Amino acid sequence: MKSSLNILDVVATKKAFPKHHLLDGQVGTVIEILADGFVEVEFHLKKKDDPTLIPLHEKELIKLHFELKQA
Repeated sequence: MKSSLNILDVVATKKAFPKHHLLDGQVGTVIEILADGFVEVEFHLKKKDDPTLIPLHEKELIKLHFELKQA
């Protein structure tokens, strides 16, 4: 299954993941495409901490867009 996300896409979580200290809407960056619709996302939860890497299914994420697309 080909992922609808690409490496370096900016994404946000659709729900909270308390186990990983993620809120719903937490913003991260896709750093690797894994198997079966999963991607590894890098989150910066605190300014001074190292990034947190978490594998999530692409259905749990929404891709963020920074430019308007022409219809």
